[in-house]
Amino acid sequence: MDVLMPRSLEEALAQKAARPEAIAIAGGTDLMVELNSRHLRPAAMIDLTHVPELRQRRADSAEVFLGAGVTFARILRDFVAIDLLAQAARTVGSPQIRARGTLGGNLGTASPAGDALPVLAVYGAEVVLRAGSQTRALPWDEFLVGPKRTAIHADELIVGVRWRPRRHIGLFSKVGPRNAMAIAVANLAAVIDEDAHEVRVALGSVGPTVLRARDAEAFASNAMQDAGVWDEAGAPLRPGVIEQFGALVADAARPIDDVRGTAVYRCHACRVLGARALAWLLQQRLLAEAA
Repeated sequence: MDVLMPRSLEEALAQKAARPEAIAIAGGTDLMVELNSRHLRPAAMIDLTHVPELRQRRADSAEVFLGAGVTFARILRDFVAIDLLAQAARTVGSPQIRARGTLGGNLGTASPAGDALPVLAVYGAEVVLRAGSQTRALPWDEFLVGPKRTAIHADELIVGVRWRPRRHIGLFSKVGPRNAMAIAVANLAAVIDEDAHEVRVALGSVGPTVLRARDAEAFASNAMQDAGVWDEAGAPLRPGVIEQFGALVADAARPIDDVRGTAVYRCHACRVLGARALAWLLQQRLLAEAA
């Protein structure tokens, strides 16, 4: 196996163009498991650890950009203001895994259980890809096409992700066999978007890829509109809204039975996570207004 070690993005792109079969590796927290178990034996790898451009972060009123090489530990340390992503980063593996694992790795691996992916879905993020001098950006749902499958071309590298910042309150929650160092049986990211007057919910580990609960989103957004909650945080929702929202979140799931949980349990988890998320977000919104 050849291991290529570029020191700049341009050098990495040139190596990828010359060796499109080469697999990109950064933290390696997923890829090395495949290599060690001999499920994968690539002819070449491109080690992106020393490419500084992939660790960049930019933020202004129009756009937030995070490079593919940003680790979960750095998100927790330096980017706490991106609150929802920091919540998800806190649940990733152990401190050692968080120190190595990257945002780009979550995207490239495209596991339905990737903890950062539901967050990127509710942010409406785009994945920025580059091949040579050509750059393109794909919405998250066009980039993730199936379990561990993406729309990336053989000569492309993931440069980072970007999204439009909005005023929001967000929550990430996760169900697993234990409180730490566990792959999600189900995970959920939810936001109340104050600018768009909408609720957004995304689910992980309960389908072939990350899923948006569109019916639940529309239901909650309309219920808040009907109750006047967008104008007055303390306005009461009609009875049963939170429970119905949880049921609609569960309806969006498309789970399977596997070693970590049954489909029935995953749907139940989504129902509970959804209802709790909406109740918590409404409470936090009320507290924020009172403050």
